[in-house]
Amino acid sequence: MTGERRRPRPFQTSASILALGLALGLSLSLAGCVSTPRPTPDTRLPAAYEAPAGTVLPRASLDRWWTTFNDPLLTRLIETALEKAPDARSAAAVLDEARAVRRGQIRQIYIPGTPLTGSAKKTHTEILDSSGAAGFTQGGDSEAYAANFDVSWELDLFGRKRSALGVVNNDLAAARFAYEGARASLAANVAQSYFEARGLAVQLDDARQTERINASLRDFSVKKANAGLIATSESDRAESDLAGTQARVANLEAQLATARRSLLILVGRGIDSVGSLTVTAVLDAAPPVPATIPGDLLGRRPDIREAQARLASASGNLKINELALLPTFNLTPGVGLSKSVSPSFPFAGGGGSGQTSTTSSAWSIGANVSIPVLNIPALLADIDAQNARTQQAAIAYERSVQTAYGEAENAMVQLAADQRRVTLLTAGEARAERAYTANRKGYGLGLIDLTTTLQAEQSWRAARTALTGARTDALLHAVQTYKALGGGWSPDAPASPQGSSTQGSSTQVSPTQVSPK
Repeated sequence: MTGERRRPRPFQTSASILALGLALGLSLSLAGCVSTPRPTPDTRLPAAYEAPAGTVLPRASLDRWWTTFNDPLLTRLIETALEKAPDARSAAAVLDEARAVRRGQIRQIYIPGTPLTGSAKKTHTEILDSSGAAGFTQGGDSEAYAANFDVSWELDLFGRKRSALGVVNNDLAAARFAYEGARASLAANVAQSYFEARGLAVQLDDARQTERINASLRDFSVKKANAGLIATSESDRAESDLAGTQARVANLEAQLATARRSLLILVGRGIDSVGSLTVTAVLDAAPPVPATIPGDLLGRRPDIREAQARLASASGNLKINELALLPTFNLTPGVGLSKSVSPSFPFAGGGGSGQTSTTSSAWSIGANVSIPVLNIPALLADIDAQNARTQQAAIAYERSVQTAYGEAENAMVQLAADQRRVTLLTAGEARAERAYTANRKGYGLGLIDLTTTLQAEQSWRAARTALTGARTDALLHAVQTYKALGGGWSPDAPASPQGSSTQGSSTQVSPTQVSPK
């Protein structure tokens, strides 16, 4: 047989072209037929809140709502927490991770990952036997070197890369909104812990005043009992009330010390002494709530924006899965450099080096197409699975909108109720104080017995406790209202975490808009 190569028959070439065309047509037709309907989440909200209308305030008052309390210590604690607290630094690290992941994903999308390859080989040959026409075989060392750079570049004919870039950007947007949400929650937690500590400080101050009053009543009762004016049982009762008040003072002191330590840990000053944090025994009136409408929540709440970005990302992944049914076209350019050194016979007369060295370079350019014919069932299953995940993201988006509205509505209703409670209890506490003052004077003059005086004192103490609780609740619900309305961050400013390697970056990523129903 000769080494002649047979040419392909015409019907074989035609069959190959026909098979390729049929596969391509099948892939295109499937991709055209598989177009999964995108979910349209229902994000409708009422035109106005049922809670009492708020006060028109500057927009910045919601971005940095803690400044509306006019408390320099609160402002300093929150700003310290946003810069140094472990929660803030952890959120910044998570955002930095998301940014780094995005950079790597973009490189994978647009820059081929084919490496530059090289090889080197050395071979030693010894001729053990030689006969016949192979007498020219030469033993010795031979070397071979090669360097190749072959690239496969996908042509983005159907928008696969653009869809992947949209997914990457929406993932980063979701991470950014999660970062802002974590910081907003941290600011609210600091404020709530601070007002709880101030409420405890007020209660402790009231308990100490009650201790002083009970000590005075005990002294009066002991003197009267020694003079035979009252029974000794009344002095024993005064002693018991004083002991109970002293126990309450000790308990409140411990609670306040614990609250101050917890607040220091929350703001990132956990190793500082408790004495470094001064908490005054004063509860100011809660600031007014800014006037707003429910529709503003869609742009102000970080959790809603995050859910929207995750829905857009899921929709983008669904499109990528649909595009996987289409053919993939790749350009495959390449360059190479090779060198080989092999032993050879010297020239006649003894000339030559006994080695032959050959250096060559080559370049190539080609194209290939990949059609997922046999993978179609698996790809269709992937589309169904991603469609289910997209539906879940749409439901999560709807739930976040409804939850946000409920939180804002409930917080404003509760705040309005607290403010009415404070007004009523303030008047009641003033009347109880006047009644107790009159009874105490009468007891000192011997006109009123100890039981009546203690009852008046207990009524006043209960009124003060109720007023302190109402004022504390009003401040706590004011913080909850600001947080529920999406306060604590600026939706228009890019995220630049303190200490981040990307600090100063002006890049702001917004999620792909998902049209509400």
